Amino acid sequence: MIKKAVLPVAGFGTRCLPASKAIPKEMITIVDRPVIQYVVEEAVAAGIRDIVLVTHGSKAAIENHFDKHFELEASLAAKGKRELLEELRSIVPDDVNIISVRQPEPLGLGHAVLCARPVIGDDAPFAVLLPDVLVDGEGLGRNDLACMLDAFEARGRAQLMVEEVPRELTYKYGIVDTGGEIPAPGESRPLAGVVEKPAVEAAPSNLAVIGRYALPGSIFALLADTRPGAGGEIQLTDAIDILRSREGVEAFRMRGKTYDCGHQLGYLEATLAYGRRHPRFGEGFRELLTRYAGEA
Repeated sequence: MIKKAVLPVAGFGTRCLPASKAIPKEMITIVDRPVIQYVVEEAVAAGIRDIVLVTHGSKAAIENHFDKHFELEASLAAKGKRELLEELRSIVPDDVNIISVRQPEPLGLGHAVLCARPVIGDDAPFAVLLPDVLVDGEGLGRNDLACMLDAFEARGRAQLMVEEVPRELTYKYGIVDTGGEIPAPGESRPLAGVVEKPAVEAAPSNLAVIGRYALPGSIFALLADTRPGAGGEIQLTDAIDILRSREGVEAFRMRGKTYDCGHQLGYLEATLAYGRRHPRFGEGFRELLTRYAGEA
């Protein structure tokens, strides 16, 4: 069973400027917690216990968020603020390890994943979660990541999580080709290829890659041999394509919903979705929505 995950967080977050100029984009909040915390919670709920942050010197705030803050905890304890204290302490469960490694140069997603090789090892399968995307599992018994990891275990092949998007928007995404056999939600199908931002009329399906992967350790050797591609970067998709030809790769169709928090409107949509059902602020937030909808 996959117990390790890589979270690449070294990027500059240019799509989120100017908000991301002084703070990491992953630390911008959705309601009451940063985006990166939601992604870590998703991983933990799926059974991940070792989380490797591939980071950059400018992203110390992320590492600090998951570290123990003794002085703050002592202050809260002294003031009797037990609820806040427990909330802080629960950010990282006791049986979960947060490990940081640096990506010394911005050489692409494939290179970022390769930076985790000394921690993951060549023999262990692992997950990759891109923190730009929130995968909402509201109403599901087990989240989509857990189900995708089950598919990896059962089928013995790498898995790419995909989401159905409107056909007219396929030009915006990496679209998978499953040979005309579209998987039902919660199921996998063999991958024939991935087409990056195809013309709508040429798109092989309407299933888009959304930034969740289950990969074997053998991907590291392929990444190490992958030549720089688009933008002079080492592309994870190039290594996955070689893996597909050698071992097979599958597309796992998710059941939940995603929010692209690498874009301002995605942040706003995620805030609406998570704010409306928040246990503490949800009722008041829904009242605000009603008030402002009336003014519109």
